[in-house]
Order: sequence, then structure tokens, then C-alpha cells
Amino acid sequence: MHTEELITAGAADEGLTRRLKALACTAPLHDLDARKAKLDWADATVYQMAEIALHTIDQVTIAMDFDTGADHHQVAERLLPFIAAQAPDRPAAEHTRVARWVLDNLINVGTTDRGFRRVYGSVAADGRYQRRAFDFKLLVELAAPDGEVYLRATDEAINVLVGALDTDVESAQIAAEVKLENLISRGRLADAKLAAEQARYRTVQYGETLRAKLDATRRDVRAVDWEREIPDLLDSALSHIESRFRAENAILKNITAARDEAEDPVHKRRAAELVDIVGDCIRRHTQLQSRLQAAGAVFRAEQDRQQFSGPPQRAAIDLFGQLLVPTLGLPLADAVEPMRRYFHAGTGVSVPVVPSLSALVSLLLRPAPERDQLVGEVPEPELLPAEDTDRYSDEQWRQADELLTLPEVPRRLSGLIEEARRLDPALPRLVALRAVHAYGPEVGAAIRQGERRVLLAVDDGTELDDPEFGGSDLLLMTAQVDQGDENPGEDTEGVA
Repeated sequence: MHTEELITAGAADEGLTRRLKALACTAPLHDLDARKAKLDWADATVYQMAEIALHTIDQVTIAMDFDTGADHHQVAERLLPFIAAQAPDRPAAEHTRVARWVLDNLINVGTTDRGFRRVYGSVAADGRYQRRAFDFKLLVELAAPDGEVYLRATDEAINVLVGALDTDVESAQIAAEVKLENLISRGRLADAKLAAEQARYRTVQYGETLRAKLDATRRDVRAVDWEREIPDLLDSALSHIESRFRAENAILKNITAARDEAEDPVHKRRAAELVDIVGDCIRRHTQLQSRLQAAGAVFRAEQDRQQFSGPPQRAAIDLFGQLLVPTLGLPLADAVEPMRRYFHAGTGVSVPVVPSLSALVSLLLRPAPERDQLVGEVPEPELLPAEDTDRYSDEQWRQADELLTLPEVPRRLSGLIEEARRLDPALPRLVALRAVHAYGPEVGAAIRQGERRVLLAVDDGTELDDPEFGGSDLLLMTAQVDQGDENPGEDTEGVA
């Protein structure tokens, strides 16, 4: 085979390009170890910064949800035990600063677009070697509807974790599930945990793909192919979730059995960790399914909104990209005229007057004006008389008290009911209600309320013979409550 044929065959292979991109994604992690010796606030050579960065991406990926992401402070706190294990003799403040330094570098704070760029080469079809630029991000900051800023891991960051790049999401997920099931069946729980974590990363990546398509739809519905691409994506995703549910529930059943039957503590702990990871995968699939089912409604709503919103009345100008950057590349003589026109249009027709120091002080020291009444006269409300909700009159309550005051000899409920019936036809029901309430008296409540007596009811098995009431013919008597006034230093409260 000639050299040109070798070059052409190499150019047709995209595997080399994917491997070069994978190496480019790991370059920012290696740069952390290369630059840690230059830190002036600590001797950071003891820290393995690339490992901390991988752990950071892992924590952000696990904390990501479909709508939100990971909180900066929570990610930094979760990194502290891992960082402290590398340098246990260092202070906690230094561990916190290392965590924030790694997190800021993964976000690439300090750059314009907060992205990374790496140059790689490829061989063209004509045999020429071409250099190409690969722009990517690892962690991005996004704003939530409530104004909070959260972190999300990009597809490139997730691929760094699982050790591949530009792989098909669904095929990678299926391969991870099959590998996980085989490892569990052979009892290799340590390797199964790694496979389960990779399966979870793929699930997150699948959700990121759908979220990116929906975000693009909200910006411009014409930018996304809702005729073929998205319906195919939704169908394949729903089929994927259906098969994953069956596989993961079966796997979860096997892991739970392995956890319960294991006698080795290490084996049992790894099985318990696997149960948590697979359970989290099931939860993420459930959430992804709800988003897939609502994707069609999002498209229809955005289509109606953008169709009837009308064209923009005024084009927005990117001052940085359309004015500043091109102007900085011009010679000084050519840059003066566009800058003069910009400032002439931006400053307006008149310059606002700046107050003098004396005028500003007088304005600040001026007493506040008296405010008028904020509201008028408040009308007097017309109140209706309260309804009488008491079924029994005060006289009936007094008669019931006299009947149920039994300080010496207990009496049967049947006799009290007959006596109450002779006094008032409605009185027997009140006596019966109070007798039933006395069957389980709250002595403690009577003591706290300062009651001197409490009514007690005892059931000795005698049946109540009455035409209006049924049940037990209770024995009723009144007991005196001992408040313990004579000996305040002793706990003598009770029923005498």
C-alpha cells in the first residue's frame, strides 16, 4: 500500500479524531497539576488536582436534575472529605480554598466565554495535514428561573468520566446495563459499582440532549427539526426508558438479594451502594419519561407563541462582538471614526448635570416630608350576632352538675337517667354524654385546670335497661382531686 493510500485510509477513520478530542478534554485537568506549584497561598504540590477535578465533575453530574443543577457551595462541601484525605495535616480553610480553585478552573473563570480550546490535526482527503480547533466546556453556569446560579456538566465532561467521546447514548446505555448485570451475576460488585455509575452518567447525558433541544426550541422553533429528528428522538428515548425500567428493576432485585444474603461486611456495603445507585437511575428515568411526554406540548406552545409574536421591531447589537473586537483589530487611524460615531450616538444630545458636594449634602440632610394619611376613614363593620351553638341551657348544665355530684355513695347510670327524665325531657342525653366522658377521665387535665373534683365511671358488666339508651349501666361517683398544696416540695398530685 502506498503512502497516499495509507493517509487516505487514516483520514477515513474517525476513531483517531475522537481519541484526539478525548485527550483534549482531559488537558484542563492535567493543567491543574502543572500550575499547582505556582500557587502563592499554599504549597499545593501535595494535592492531586486532576483527581480532585474528576471528583468535582462527578459530584456535579450526580447532583444535576433536568431543570436545575448543582449548587456551588454544596459541591465545594462534598469535595472537602476527598481533599482532606490527601492532606490531613493541612487546615480546613486551605482545603476549602483548593476546592474553590479547582471548581473555578473547571468553569474557566476569567476568560471571555469560559470555554477551553485545543488544537488537533487531521489528514484531509488530498493528503494534506490540517490543524483544527476544538472548543469545549466542562462545567457551565446557568441561571434558574428564581435567579439562582447553578452548575451543569457538559457532554464533554461526562465523556471524560466514562472514558469515551461522541459515543451513541442509547447503545452505550445498553452496553452499560448488560455489563452491570453480568458483573452482578458473577459477584464482582466493585466492578459493578463502576459500571452502574457509568450507566447513570449516560442517563444524565440523554437528559441533557433532550434539554438542549427544548432550549433551542424556546429560542427559535425553526432551529430544531420537529418533523423527523425530534419525533425519532422521542420514540427511541421512550423505547429506551421502557427497556431500561425492566432491566434496572431486575438488576435492583438481584442486588438487594445479594446485599441481604452477604455475610462479608465489605460485600454487603458494596451491594448497598449499588442499590442506591440503581435506585437513582430509576428515579432519573422516571423524571426523563415525564419530560419526554411533555415535549410535544412544549413544541406546540412555543410554535403558537413565536408565530403570533411578530418580527422583532429593532435588531439587537452585540457591542462586544460587533464593535469592540473588530475595532481593536484596526489601526489607530481607522478605529477613531467608528468609536467617535458610537460615543456621539451613545452620549445623547445633552450631558446630565452632576450635583455639587454642597447640593448633595443638603439633599441628603433634608428632612423627609410629612406623609398624608394613606387611607380614608375606616368604616365601622356591621357585625351579626353570634349564633348560639350550645344545645343545652345553663339551667340544664346546672341540673346535670347536681345529679352527677356523688361524693359519698356511687349510683347507677340508669337511676340518674330516670331522675333526669323527670326533671327535663332533654336532660337524660346530657347526663349520658357526661357519664360516657367520665369513663376515661383526664385526671391530669383536671389537675392542671385546678379542678377540685372529677367524675369517674366504672363498667362492672351490668347492661343498661332503658328505652332510649343502650350499653353498660355504669357506676358513677365523684372523686376529690389532691392538688398537693399541703406539701409543695413533694409530687403528691392525684385522685384521692
